[in-house]
Amino acid sequence: MPLLRFHFIEGRSADEIGALLDIAHGALVAAFGVPAEDRYQIATTHPRHEMVAMDTCLGLERSDKLVMVEVVSRPRTRTQKVALYSLLCSRLHRGCGLDREDLIVTFIENSDEDWSFGRGRAQFLTGELGDQGHRNVVT
Repeated sequence: MPLLRFHFIEGRSADEIGALLDIAHGALVAAFGVPAEDRYQIATTHPRHEMVAMDTCLGLERSDKLVMVEVVSRPRTRTQKVALYSLLCSRLHRGCGLDREDLIVTFIENSDEDWSFGRGRAQFLTGELGDQGHRNVVT
């Protein structure tokens, strides 16, 4: 937790996607202070016609290397979110050559009761995760 969903336009290799996921996880660990072993990611590729990302009147030029990231997480501070946006952008640019205009990030927030990591249990509610699951979370 958090869960990151990545959406790519088809054409990237498995190695490219793997590198993007690894770099994004490092940025998440740095921005949110979550444990490195706290990694949940889903990567989906789409035909070009299934992804639309306009420039929102900002003069952005998108390419077929576009990456959309949905972050599903318990509440985070504004500072943490802004740090994640910046770290993702700079690290993906530096590590994968992703153009800074080809990254879109959005948050979907939920609460402790919205997570079960297995065994049909709500580990945040039962206390099974202890303090490691509660670092840097808005209360």
